[in-house]
Amino acid sequence: MNGRRSIRAALVVIAALVLAACAGLPLSGPVNPGLAAGEDAGSPEFIFRPDEPQPGATPEQIVDGFIRAGSGPGPAANWEVARMFLAPSIRETWKPEASVTIDVPDDRESVSPSEGAVELSLVAVATVDSSGAYQPDAGLTQLSFRLAQQDDGQWRITEAPDGVVIDRDVFVNVFHRYSLMYFDPTWQFLVPDVRWFPTTNAATRIASALVNGSPSGWLGGSVVNSFPESVSLARPSVPLESGVAQVTLSAEALQLESTTLDRMQTQLTASLATASVSGAQMLVASTPLTAEPVSTRSTRVTGPPLVQTEAGFGFLSGDELTPVAGLSDAMELIAPAAIQVSPDRDFAAVRLVGGGVARVPADSPVAVVDTRSSLIDPSADPFGYIWSVPRDEPAAVTAFSTAGQQSAVADAWPGASEIVAMGVSRDGTRLAALLVTGGRSEVWIAGIVRGAEAVPVRLGEAVPLGPLAGPGSGLAWLDDTTVGVLSTEAEGPQFTEQLVGGPATATDAPQGAASVAGATSISSVRLRTDDGSLFVKRGANWQRTTIGILILATQQGSPH
Repeated sequence: MNGRRSIRAALVVIAALVLAACAGLPLSGPVNPGLAAGEDAGSPEFIFRPDEPQPGATPEQIVDGFIRAGSGPGPAANWEVARMFLAPSIRETWKPEASVTIDVPDDRESVSPSEGAVELSLVAVATVDSSGAYQPDAGLTQLSFRLAQQDDGQWRITEAPDGVVIDRDVFVNVFHRYSLMYFDPTWQFLVPDVRWFPTTNAATRIASALVNGSPSGWLGGSVVNSFPESVSLARPSVPLESGVAQVTLSAEALQLESTTLDRMQTQLTASLATASVSGAQMLVASTPLTAEPVSTRSTRVTGPPLVQTEAGFGFLSGDELTPVAGLSDAMELIAPAAIQVSPDRDFAAVRLVGGGVARVPADSPVAVVDTRSSLIDPSADPFGYIWSVPRDEPAAVTAFSTAGQQSAVADAWPGASEIVAMGVSRDGTRLAALLVTGGRSEVWIAGIVRGAEAVPVRLGEAVPLGPLAGPGSGLAWLDDTTVGVLSTEAEGPQFTEQLVGGPATATDAPQGAASVAGATSISSVRLRTDDGSLFVKRGANWQRTTIGILILATQQGSPH
């Protein structure tokens, strides 16, 4: 009974405190305008204020405090708190922006093999290098520190690795993702190269990486940069004036022709837009350069889902099926098992029920282009090529031209024992694949290196995007930076949205999920289950919209 009375008394005190706090709220005053209807307040920058060094702290506690201080206040204050844990001899030479190691704090362990020495072990989830490029890196990482007692008797770090360590759950609040925009080699498409920068001075970081830097290594041979090596940023900062970034370039920019300047303007404007910067003005000294963004091809997929039903092939809206000119009639002549439609809808890459891969044009006869056994679903690129490969021969990727010529794509997926699915990005510069390597399913990406007339020649360096917890079964590009992946785990089907150059987000998928397609619409993801149901993703939930779907086709864009 005494315990219950104590609990009641505590509740009364808490209630009184709450009422007292409410009594202090203002009940009158001026009315201040808020956001306009539909206006986004944006994501506030996350501010974490770590503890400063405590008197009498042991070497292990100093290292632990230094690691935790890497999460903030970060570049806005030049990591001032983290530097407090360093001895004066290295306080200014330590380079926090050299790299970011993203880890799980609960897995951190430190030992002191000798006085003044601390060895820290942690499980790295991923790393971000000095250019902002993200790389998954699950595994044990060892960091070594040396410490010495200062004149006041306090321990401080005298040797530390450059870079910071950030908690996985904190990382996405301290660093944001942006896209550096490059051109494909035909100068038709803009291709995003995802980078992670602190939100402080984002415009400066983006402009510097674009003008002074280069594409990510794995993508370098597949894109082009209109900024020549002779041109650099003439000022270290990029201020904003009325929301427009003022990008001051070196004098060499005055020698460039208008076409190059227009392309530079296009890349700058699109890259800075990912940081909500409304525009860019290029200058030399204080003189503005005249340049206008050029037109580029869209990779958007619009409209209702493209499906095969008992009624035929076409766009499904409600119960109505709208045929695709030429293609719908051609599908009546074959037995398709999987369909991917080209951007202009002038042909489709089709895996046939009886085996083989066919080109199905809208205005000419069907042509079987690949008769190898165990072929996976093919992919079409914006330059008219069909990509095909046998499941048990991942290195045997072959591209088939409109004229029927075949090109073996060199350097495809070394080390993989099986390829389950693959897809060419809608801009034709990257190839994503669901591979089996070392007995487990993983998502990989590689740049496509092309020769004359956009002929696929080889793949660039293949890099992993992330492992899957269970066997993978399907893959599709959802947009220019995200790949959707289907897999099966012990708990059931799983759908993973894998960012190309960032972390993945996994959610449960409907039972029997069999194929996936992306779209640029209210729902960016569509799933077909093996009973013919079509699901769309609404937020975190899946909503069934119809039944009777035999094939959920994927689209490589929309006619322009």
